Amino acid sequence: MPVVREFRLPDLGEGLTGAEVVRWMVEVGEVIAVDQPVVEVETAKAVVEVPCPYGGVVTARYGAEGEEIAVGAPLVTVAVASPAGVGEELAAAGVVAAVAEVERPLVGYGVLESKGGRRRRVGAVAPGAPGASVVAAPAPAPAVAVAAAVVPVAPVVVPVISPLVRRLAREQGVDLTALAGSGPDGLIMRADVERAVAAKAADPVAAAAVAAPVPAGPDTVVPLRGLRKAVAEKLGRSHREIPAATCWVDADATELMALRRQLNAAPGPKVSVLALLARICTVALARFPELNSSVTEDGSGIVRHSAVHLGFAAQGERGLVVPVVRDAHTRSTEQLGEELGRLTGAARAGSLTLAELTGGTFTLNNYGVFGVDGSTPILNHPEAAMLGVGRIVAKPWVHGGELAVREVTQLSFTFDHRVCDGGTAGGFLRFVADCVEQPGMLLRQL
Repeated sequence: MPVVREFRLPDLGEGLTGAEVVRWMVEVGEVIAVDQPVVEVETAKAVVEVPCPYGGVVTARYGAEGEEIAVGAPLVTVAVASPAGVGEELAAAGVVAAVAEVERPLVGYGVLESKGGRRRRVGAVAPGAPGASVVAAPAPAPAVAVAAAVVPVAPVVVPVISPLVRRLAREQGVDLTALAGSGPDGLIMRADVERAVAAKAADPVAAAAVAAPVPAGPDTVVPLRGLRKAVAEKLGRSHREIPAATCWVDADATELMALRRQLNAAPGPKVSVLALLARICTVALARFPELNSSVTEDGSGIVRHSAVHLGFAAQGERGLVVPVVRDAHTRSTEQLGEELGRLTGAARAGSLTLAELTGGTFTLNNYGVFGVDGSTPILNHPEAAMLGVGRIVAKPWVHGGELAVREVTQLSFTFDHRVCDGGTAGGFLRFVADCVEQPGMLLRQL
């Protein structure tokens, strides 16, 4: 006889306590294979597909789209069968499938490619068709929903894979069923939704409706969940637990920008300002290793990290995220630039994996891209330090004893005062500023 297995939401990495259901990928009554993705969830780190370690018939799903499920809570129940009995039972039911009870570790997590092929569903044949049959999965426990009847439906299949595209359409009031996708096999892309939004705005009737005065309604409460909830919790914890201090200095970046232009004039990959700043950070951390550290959970010690895993702020579709360049201290400026570019592209596409968003030991925050000069950021817990870089802008500056127009930036440095005193933090920041003003100093470290 079939045995019902309950699959619970596994730990998706680094202290995450739950995940929000973005999209169900299977239906109740559907036949699934071992390690087939059954649900797409959004964690504080990324949007991931969760595979089920059991093969069989889905008898129940737990959680509606948009609902948060705690780690360890049930996701789905699956009716599996022993190899000896599954053949006769499914053959008698008219289902051409092989379902075996297999239990093994999950294959791993990340943003996976959706698997093609048609879904198999028990009893999914139209009523009255030749060989039509209904197989009711055994009820594993009270209150477990089981597909026990076939209801004729006419579903509209919308060719959208990305939950981010669906969310954009929902927020902008775009009907996805009315769109023709520009992607492969008519797949609806983000650009298709954005074109529909632009066309809607250009419509005189719609524009008039938008321009019409609308009476003010009651205040609304926006649920704090998903990425925003995780960010709020992490920043709140950082603010409560870390005695942070900030120091800053203005630096003349004219020579650094000249070096960048010289490097980019030569054949090969282009070097970004962020890559040069990242290289300066790795050199500075080798000189001041106290700052590549974190305080233990119980506050009884300081962990000095042997490797520099450099996080950097990047704006993605899900908001501001912090991808991590692994082993940044072993990479050249050109290699840092390539990895920074790859991770930035993944952030914009919403395809960063959990491994690419965790494990940082130091953060570089280039808030100059937002057109601002300075900031006092909250540390990325449990890291002990963060370098902030403002916009590089032409300003009057005393250079060589004379007033001149130079390219100036403000550097700010926030640090955990438990890991070092102000002299160490000031020494780090001054060294970084000196490298920005005289990039030739880096040759001493090569």
